[in-house]
Amino acid sequence: MAETNQPIRVILADDHAVVRQGIRQFLETGSNIAVVAEASDGMEAVQLIREHRPDVAVLDIQMPGQSGIEVTRTLRAERFPVGILILTAFDDEPYIRAVLQAGANGYVLKTADAQEIVEAVQAVNEGKSALDPTIARKLLSQLARPEAVMTSVEPLTERELEVLRLAAKGYTNKAIGAQLSISDRTVQGHLAKIYDKLHSASRTEAVMRGVTLGLIPPVLDEADHS
Repeated sequence: MAETNQPIRVILADDHAVVRQGIRQFLETGSNIAVVAEASDGMEAVQLIREHRPDVAVLDIQMPGQSGIEVTRTLRAERFPVGILILTAFDDEPYIRAVLQAGANGYVLKTADAQEIVEAVQAVNEGKSALDPTIARKLLSQLARPEAVMTSVEPLTERELEVLRLAAKGYTNKAIGAQLSISDRTVQGHLAKIYDKLHSASRTEAVMRGVTLGLIPPVLDEADHS
């Protein structure tokens, strides 16, 4: 994760050069973001991420070689410390669920305006989740269907619920630790148990499932930091 006085280092992966050029232009204009490399396919994206170790990878879903979903799975399997933001034109539920289950930190549509995408990159860099409001509503609606709600979820402890509530508000692990007077490593341990109990692969998926099961209130609007 980049220091406050350093630019957020980003690798951009999309198989259309014109799209990459446009995204790069508004990411680097008037924001603390530097695109350090560009990839035109999934395999090149993985190679460049290994080489440059960026703070955030911005990935399209459909790319030659490996899809954005496969790239995400590869990076998470290797435990690469990189925030992953999916930037795509696809808003179909199977894509959304596959991306979140693979471990992406955010999912934003290419129809979002420039500032929304910049803010999504910044949020992912800070360890927060970034979901396009349209995607969040669609996912929550899908998860809320009776057949999608699991009845055999192991109960969360009071501390795990506290951690999940703060994660839902957009707090980073460090901020959660400060709020609860525990270490970052302890927060990570609680999150790992939460993911396991809620059968989730990412913070975003755990939050959405927590909302669905009524464990925490809905958080579809901008995070509350009060």
